[in-house]
Amino acid sequence: MSSKERLLKVLLGPLTSEKTANAADSAQQFTFKVMTDATKPEIAAAVEMLFDVNVEKVQTINVKGKSKRFGQIQGRRKDWKKAIVRLAEGQDIDFGAGA
Repeated sequence: MSSKERLLKVLLGPLTSEKTANAADSAQQFTFKVMTDATKPEIAAAVEMLFDVNVEKVQTINVKGKSKRFGQIQGRRKDWKKAIVRLAEGQDIDFGAGA
């Protein structure tokens, strides 16, 4: 797999909540759900390639899946990884743009 193909698969989607919206407005920080084996340089390169912005910093968090119960069956949600990306001053990502 070429590196460009890999970068297109690293970001799984944006995480949107009231907390992430406030971080985006106040500190140019955007939150994404990413592949569990993604590295910080890969995440930065993917965001720069897809959104044509300059990434200043990347922070990652491994989120443990919740234990859930379905009747008598004990289950567990998958673990996943979250990335908080800080953009350079004056940069912005608009998720509402496009068709």
